[in-house]
Amino acid sequence: MQTRNIKGFTLIELLVVIAIIALLLAILMPSLKAAKKRAQTLVCLSNLKQIGMAANLYANDYDDRIPRGAGGGNDVLWFIEFLPYVGHGKNVSDYKQVDIYKCKSFPRSGTGIGGIPNSRQTVCYVINGWEFDNSSDTTGHSITKSSKVTSFRRRASIAYLTDNESGEWRPVIESEDSADLSRLDIFMPSHLPDSTDETGLTSGRRIAKDRHKDGCNVLFLDWHAESMKAEDITIKNFRYK
Repeated sequence: MQTRNIKGFTLIELLVVIAIIALLLAILMPSLKAAKKRAQTLVCLSNLKQIGMAANLYANDYDDRIPRGAGGGNDVLWFIEFLPYVGHGKNVSDYKQVDIYKCKSFPRSGTGIGGIPNSRQTVCYVINGWEFDNSSDTTGHSITKSSKVTSFRRRASIAYLTDNESGEWRPVIESEDSADLSRLDIFMPSHLPDSTDETGLTSGRRIAKDRHKDGCNVLFLDWHAESMKAEDITIKNFRYK
């Protein structure tokens, strides 16, 4: 009776194959991570564009006015006001279910003010609440009342929403009753992404410095969205006077 010689991999051959696979993974992993980040940036831009469409519809229904600032209390909040325009009823707690209010690149690890985990963040964008008295005013002040879209002359370069910064000096908004709702707006130079202020609840940086590569995404008042480098986002992107 004839016997067959059954050949298999030797231990050395198996180790060589494993080593080749490990090498290929090491080469591909940076590319896969970069592709994932690019995809998250595009999703975030899509979120902002959809919010822009909601803002435009809202303005059509409210005499060309849109929410500004984030004062909390009796002041209107954009993410509550836009609920009927993003497929939800105006039950304020519904905003937590709106996926386009959350940036995929917002860090899920780490904590905000009071040690609240970043994973509980429900609003990943901050709003332009900056008002200037005149064209020579370089400081400005906060505003919470609504504004007419047509009052802004350079709408294609004026920011409406930007990526919300994360950090121990930043609030994590868990619900419509969160104590720090008033800290979701931008109204001073130290809120800009090139600011190094990471200390104060009021003055600390509020626009993400490097959420998407070396900057963040911005929704403008003509309702287009784009990625911008941190150093390119300046006061001029928030003023209409």
